[in-house]
Amino acid sequence: LDAVTMRRVAQDLGVTPMTLYTHVPGKADLLDLMLDTVYQDMPRTPYPPDATWRDRVTAVADANRALYQRHPWVARLPTTRPPLGPGVLAKYEHELRALDGLGLDDLEMDAALAHLLAFVHGTARAALDQRTTERESALSDQEWWDTHGPARFPLASRVGLAAGTAHQHAHAPDHGYAFGLARVLDGLAALIDRDRDRRT
Repeated sequence: LDAVTMRRVAQDLGVTPMTLYTHVPGKADLLDLMLDTVYQDMPRTPYPPDATWRDRVTAVADANRALYQRHPWVARLPTTRPPLGPGVLAKYEHELRALDGLGLDDLEMDAALAHLLAFVHGTARAALDQRTTERESALSDQEWWDTHGPARFPLASRVGLAAGTAHQHAHAPDHGYAFGLARVLDGLAALIDRDRDRRT
């Protein structure tokens, strides 16, 4: 993202920066357009009629994770005020359909989707941070752990060693994603069941 400047983009397009400013007011607006474009390009195949709600919500999570893997810069953007362009709105509409018809009210649907996307965003940031740290430190996770492991803390040493041995990393993004997504789905199941009980 640091490389995306109005001057650099203008140079790559072969125009003056002032020419670019007649189309885009500034870098923040340029980033909004970039984000809306990648959201517009996300695949939005209809959910199969026989898909369970867990299948649909998992598809939403997986699609967002794939987006972060294709475009890691998206994980670095603030998420509080996304641009309300056609890509963002089409994405929101499609993802809400995964939760529609489950008995959740509109506020619960919005909050459930926001919770799911925040989880995916957090795991994407953690994976990106891990790659950056390994690149900048020139140490693998195992080398770092061997040097800095908590030898004076027996519980931390035991659990950390078990996790590191199982995943061959101090942090295992794929395992963290799968484990966390299952817990998010379990939480949504409890909410759906509670609302169903309340209605009956």
